[in-house]
Amino acid sequence: MTQTNPQILNLTQWLNTDPGQTVIRWETDKFDQIVANAFGFHALQIGLPAWDFLRNNRIRSKAILTDESKKNVTSTDQPKIIHGRLDQLPFPNCSLDLVILPHILECSQDPHQILREVERVLVYEGRVVISGFNPNSLWGLRNGMPFMNPWIPIPNRNMVSVRRLKDWFKLLSLDINRGHFGCYTPACQTEKWLKRWDFMNRAGDRWWPVTGGVYVLSAEKRARGMHLVGPLLKKKQRRKSLASRRPAIITQRDITQLFNTENG
Repeated sequence: MTQTNPQILNLTQWLNTDPGQTVIRWETDKFDQIVANAFGFHALQIGLPAWDFLRNNRIRSKAILTDESKKNVTSTDQPKIIHGRLDQLPFPNCSLDLVILPHILECSQDPHQILREVERVLVYEGRVVISGFNPNSLWGLRNGMPFMNPWIPIPNRNMVSVRRLKDWFKLLSLDINRGHFGCYTPACQTEKWLKRWDFMNRAGDRWWPVTGGVYVLSAEKRARGMHLVGPLLKKKQRRKSLASRRPAIITQRDITQLFNTENG
């Protein structure tokens, strides 16, 4: 049985406010652009089951993994809702072609562990897409002001900056291929004032591109390079060594059963 993360519940509530809906609209547009040309057999969204960020992807087998209790989630046939732990993904090595994580790393107590799990289940050339709040922005500045109530339900110390994420990607042999910043307006509570400051969104990409309130980053899993030192191995020994490094073969039937079976 999974235990719901209270930060995810608080974030879900905030995303239904006026500034939260601004974030959802911007991120949905960017997710749609990035996942449109991602192909394969299986795609997974981790967290935020109230929003389907895989809607524009053409992979037929899709699922959303959540640690929220079943009573808080509306089940759907496509994508399939799976309940389980986010830091121990219930999938074999090298079995997923696309994984997206909307604001999950910053809601986790061990974000690096979740990213390691994502790297484990991704096939080579598979894609991971991550969204998060940018601590180095007007929103991050407002959220970190002392003696004021937090504006975003995630402390700045929990936010994963793009620089930090790039370091983690490098350690896990994930190569960034696309990235976007958005939501450059000041921290306004109402849609009326967000619209009045909308000109900053139009100018942000050109004049202050890395100070957007939120970001979306896409990366691909690459095979680690191998360097031979000393005399070459015999042909038979070399084949045996390479074979031992290959991931276990997962049949299409095995992974399809995981997507079609409810996990508790």
